Amino acid sequence: MLELGVNIDHIATIRQARKTYEPDPVTAAAMAELGGADCITIHLREDRRHIIDRDVRILADTVNIKLNLEMSIATDIVDIACQTKPNQVTLVPEKREEVTTEGGLDLVGNFDNIRAAVERLQEAGISVSLFLDPESAQIEAAQSLQVDAIELHTGQYALTDGVQQQDCLQELTLAGKQIVNSGITLHAGHGLNYQNVIPVARINDMLELNIGHSIIARAVFVGLTQAVREMKELLRIAESGV
Repeated sequence: MLELGVNIDHIATIRQARKTYEPDPVTAAAMAELGGADCITIHLREDRRHIIDRDVRILADTVNIKLNLEMSIATDIVDIACQTKPNQVTLVPEKREEVTTEGGLDLVGNFDNIRAAVERLQEAGISVSLFLDPESAQIEAAQSLQVDAIELHTGQYALTDGVQQQDCLQELTLAGKQIVNSGITLHAGHGLNYQNVIPVARINDMLELNIGHSIIARAVFVGLTQAVREMKELLRIAESGV
Protein backbone atom coordinates (compact mmCIF):
# COMPACT_ATOMS: atom_id res chain seq x y z
CA MET A 1 0.00 0.00 0.00
CA LEU A 2 1.28 3.46 -0.92
CA GLU A 3 2.31 5.38 2.19
CA LEU A 4 2.25 9.11 2.89
CA GLY A 5 5.11 10.74 4.75
CA VAL A 6 4.14 14.19 6.04
CA ASN A 7 7.02 16.62 6.40
CA ILE A 8 6.32 18.98 9.31
CA ASP A 9 9.43 21.18 8.98
CA HIS A 10 7.41 24.29 8.17
CA ILE A 11 5.52 24.09 11.45
CA ALA A 12 8.91 24.52 13.09
CA THR A 13 9.76 27.29 10.60
CA ILE A 14 6.87 29.36 11.98
CA ARG A 15 8.01 28.72 15.55
CA GLN A 16 11.62 29.64 14.81
CA ALA A 17 10.55 32.92 13.17
CA ARG A 18 9.91 34.18 16.73
CA LYS A 19 12.30 31.81 18.54
CA THR A 20 9.41 30.80 20.77
CA TYR A 21 7.65 27.55 21.72
CA GLU A 22 4.68 27.58 19.34
CA PRO A 23 3.50 26.07 17.10
CA ASP A 24 5.00 22.83 18.32
CA PRO A 25 5.94 20.26 15.64
CA VAL A 26 5.25 17.54 18.20
CA THR A 27 1.58 18.57 18.19
CA ALA A 28 1.67 18.76 14.40
CA ALA A 29 2.92 15.17 14.22
CA ALA A 30 -0.01 14.00 16.33
CA MET A 31 -2.49 15.86 14.11
CA ALA A 32 -0.91 14.41 10.97
CA GLU A 33 -1.26 10.93 12.46
CA LEU A 34 -4.95 11.60 13.09
CA GLY A 35 -5.30 12.58 9.43
CA GLY A 36 -3.91 9.23 8.30
CA ALA A 37 -0.19 9.93 7.81
CA ASP A 38 1.89 6.77 7.60
CA CYS A 39 5.15 8.54 8.38
CA ILE A 40 6.36 11.78 9.95
CA THR A 41 9.31 13.35 8.14
CA ILE A 42 11.59 15.99 9.63
CA HIS A 43 14.86 17.52 8.43
CA LEU A 44 17.45 18.36 11.07
CA ARG A 45 19.55 20.86 9.15
CA GLU A 46 23.05 21.83 10.22
CA ASP A 47 21.92 25.45 10.75
CA ARG A 48 18.83 24.33 12.75
CA ARG A 49 16.66 26.74 10.77
CA HIS A 50 13.46 24.87 11.65
CA ILE A 51 13.66 21.46 13.34
CA ILE A 52 15.95 21.53 16.39
CA ASP A 53 17.58 18.79 18.46
CA ARG A 54 14.80 18.88 21.06
CA ASP A 55 12.21 18.12 18.37
CA VAL A 56 14.07 15.05 17.17
CA ARG A 57 14.40 13.63 20.67
CA ILE A 58 10.76 14.16 21.63
CA LEU A 59 9.38 12.96 18.31
CA ALA A 60 11.52 9.82 18.51
CA ASP A 61 9.80 9.05 21.82
CA THR A 62 6.24 10.05 20.90
CA VAL A 63 5.51 9.37 17.22
CA ASN A 64 3.43 6.20 16.87
CA ILE A 65 4.11 5.73 13.16
CA LYS A 66 7.37 5.71 11.21
CA LEU A 67 9.71 8.61 11.92
CA ASN A 68 11.88 9.58 8.96
CA LEU A 69 14.81 11.90 9.70
CA GLU A 70 16.19 13.76 6.69
CA MET A 71 19.81 14.73 7.29
CA SER A 72 23.22 15.47 5.87
CA ILE A 73 26.24 13.30 6.56
CA ALA A 74 27.74 15.82 9.01
CA THR A 75 29.26 13.94 11.95
CA ASP A 76 27.24 15.70 14.67
CA ILE A 77 23.99 15.01 12.82
CA VAL A 78 24.88 11.36 12.34
CA ASP A 79 25.66 11.22 16.08
CA ILE A 80 22.18 12.52 16.92
CA ALA A 81 20.56 9.99 14.59
CA CYS A 82 22.49 7.13 16.16
CA GLN A 83 21.44 8.31 19.63
CA THR A 84 17.74 8.88 18.91
CA LYS A 85 17.32 5.99 16.47
CA PRO A 86 14.50 7.15 14.15
CA ASN A 87 12.93 4.34 12.14
CA GLN A 88 14.50 5.69 8.98
CA VAL A 89 16.99 8.32 7.91
CA THR A 90 17.07 9.85 4.46
CA LEU A 91 20.44 11.26 3.51
CA VAL A 92 20.12 14.50 1.56
CA PRO A 93 22.55 17.15 0.27
CA GLU A 94 22.62 20.40 2.17
CA LYS A 95 23.83 23.93 1.46
CA ARG A 96 23.47 26.80 3.93
CA GLU A 97 22.41 29.30 1.26
CA GLU A 98 19.59 27.18 -0.24
CA VAL A 99 15.94 27.84 0.60
CA THR A 100 15.13 24.15 0.33
CA THR A 101 16.93 21.03 -0.88
CA GLU A 102 17.90 21.74 -4.49
CA GLY A 103 18.73 18.29 -5.83
CA GLY A 104 19.77 14.75 -5.06
CA LEU A 105 22.94 13.54 -3.40
CA ASP A 106 26.04 13.32 -5.55
CA LEU A 107 26.75 9.77 -4.45
CA VAL A 108 29.16 9.15 -7.33
CA GLY A 109 31.27 12.17 -6.44
CA ASN A 110 31.22 11.70 -2.66
CA PHE A 111 30.94 7.94 -2.37
CA ASP A 112 33.42 7.24 0.43
CA ASN A 113 32.05 9.88 2.81
CA ILE A 114 28.45 8.84 2.19
CA ARG A 115 29.36 5.17 2.59
CA ALA A 116 30.92 5.90 5.99
CA ALA A 117 27.73 7.60 7.18
CA VAL A 118 25.56 4.81 5.82
CA GLU A 119 27.62 2.18 7.60
CA ARG A 120 27.39 4.01 10.94
CA LEU A 121 23.64 4.34 10.64
CA GLN A 122 23.16 0.73 9.59
CA GLU A 123 25.29 -0.44 12.53
CA ALA A 124 22.93 1.53 14.80
CA GLY A 125 20.02 -0.47 13.36
CA ILE A 126 18.50 2.40 11.39
CA SER A 127 17.00 1.95 7.93
CA VAL A 128 18.74 4.17 5.39
CA SER A 129 17.27 5.89 2.35
CA LEU A 130 19.19 8.03 -0.15
CA PHE A 131 17.67 11.09 -1.82
CA LEU A 132 18.79 10.84 -5.45
CA ASP A 133 18.07 12.43 -8.80
CA PRO A 134 16.62 9.96 -11.34
CA GLU A 135 20.06 9.24 -12.82
CA SER A 136 21.24 5.73 -13.63
CA ALA A 137 24.83 6.27 -12.43
CA GLN A 138 23.69 7.49 -9.02
CA ILE A 139 21.33 4.55 -8.60
CA GLU A 140 24.05 2.09 -9.63
CA ALA A 141 26.37 3.58 -7.00
CA ALA A 142 23.66 3.13 -4.36
CA GLN A 143 23.29 -0.58 -5.04
CA SER A 144 26.64 -1.47 -3.49
CA LEU A 145 25.71 0.28 -0.23
CA GLN A 146 22.78 -2.07 0.38
CA VAL A 147 20.52 0.78 1.46
CA ASP A 148 16.90 0.05 2.23
CA ALA A 149 15.35 2.70 -0.01
CA ILE A 150 15.98 5.39 -2.58
CA GLU A 151 13.82 8.49 -2.60
CA LEU A 152 13.68 9.97 -6.08
CA HIS A 153 13.94 13.75 -6.26
CA THR A 154 10.76 14.95 -7.98
CA GLY A 155 11.64 18.65 -7.94
CA GLN A 156 12.23 19.00 -11.67
CA TYR A 157 8.94 17.21 -12.40
CA ALA A 158 7.14 19.57 -10.04
CA LEU A 159 8.61 22.69 -11.64
CA THR A 160 7.55 21.86 -15.20
CA ASP A 161 4.32 21.21 -17.09
CA GLY A 162 3.10 19.86 -20.38
CA VAL A 163 5.57 17.88 -22.48
CA GLN A 164 8.47 18.70 -20.19
CA GLN A 165 6.63 17.31 -17.21
CA GLN A 166 5.79 14.13 -19.10
CA ASP A 167 9.48 13.75 -19.98
CA CYS A 168 10.38 14.15 -16.30
CA LEU A 169 7.74 11.59 -15.35
CA GLN A 170 9.23 9.14 -17.84
CA GLU A 171 12.68 9.65 -16.28
CA LEU A 172 11.23 9.00 -12.83
CA THR A 173 9.44 5.89 -14.08
CA LEU A 174 12.59 4.43 -15.64
CA ALA A 175 14.64 5.26 -12.55
CA GLY A 176 11.97 3.65 -10.38
CA LYS A 177 12.17 0.47 -12.42
CA GLN A 178 15.96 0.39 -12.03
CA ILE A 179 15.65 0.87 -8.27
CA VAL A 180 13.05 -1.85 -7.81
CA ASN A 181 14.96 -4.28 -10.05
CA SER A 182 17.94 -3.72 -7.75
CA GLY A 183 15.91 -4.92 -4.78
CA ILE A 184 15.68 -1.45 -3.25
CA THR A 185 12.43 0.11 -2.00
CA LEU A 186 11.12 3.04 -4.07
CA HIS A 187 10.21 6.39 -2.49
CA ALA A 188 9.76 9.85 -4.01
CA GLY A 189 9.35 13.43 -2.92
CA HIS A 190 10.00 17.16 -3.31
CA GLY A 191 7.58 19.70 -4.75
CA LEU A 192 4.66 17.27 -4.90
CA ASN A 193 1.25 18.83 -4.32
CA TYR A 194 -2.48 18.20 -4.67
CA GLN A 195 -2.36 18.90 -8.41
CA ASN A 196 0.65 16.86 -9.53
CA VAL A 197 0.92 13.94 -7.10
CA ILE A 198 -1.24 11.30 -8.80
CA PRO A 199 1.05 10.49 -11.79
CA VAL A 200 4.02 10.00 -9.45
CA ALA A 201 1.91 7.95 -7.07
CA ARG A 202 1.05 5.64 -9.98
CA ILE A 203 4.66 4.77 -10.80
CA ASN A 204 4.97 1.00 -10.47
CA ASP A 205 6.00 -0.23 -7.02
CA MET A 206 6.06 3.24 -5.47
CA LEU A 207 5.87 2.69 -1.70
CA GLU A 208 6.26 6.09 -0.03
CA LEU A 209 5.76 9.73 -0.97
CA ASN A 210 7.10 12.48 1.27
CA ILE A 211 5.19 15.75 1.02
CA GLY A 212 5.52 18.82 3.20
CA HIS A 213 5.08 22.35 1.90
CA SER A 214 1.84 21.73 0.01
CA ILE A 215 0.18 20.01 2.97
CA ILE A 216 1.23 22.68 5.45
CA ALA A 217 0.07 25.42 3.04
CA ARG A 218 -3.32 23.71 2.72
CA ALA A 219 -3.47 23.31 6.49
CA VAL A 220 -3.49 27.09 6.92
CA PHE A 221 -7.00 27.08 5.50
CA VAL A 222 -8.50 23.71 6.50
CA GLY A 223 -6.36 22.47 9.39
CA LEU A 224 -3.54 19.95 9.33
CA THR A 225 -5.60 16.84 10.00
CA GLN A 226 -7.96 17.64 7.11
CA ALA A 227 -5.10 18.58 4.79
CA VAL A 228 -3.49 15.19 5.40
CA ARG A 229 -6.81 13.41 4.85
CA GLU A 230 -7.20 15.13 1.49
CA MET A 231 -3.74 14.07 0.35
CA LYS A 232 -4.33 10.51 1.54
CA GLU A 233 -7.51 10.43 -0.53
CA LEU A 234 -5.55 11.39 -3.64
CA LEU A 235 -3.14 8.52 -2.97
CA ARG A 236 -6.14 6.19 -2.60
CA ILE A 237 -7.47 7.40 -5.96
CA ALA A 238 -4.06 6.85 -7.54
CA GLU A 239 -3.91 3.28 -6.27
CA SER A 240 -7.45 2.52 -7.36
CA GLY A 241 -6.73 3.59 -10.93
CA VAL A 242 -9.85 5.77 -11.09
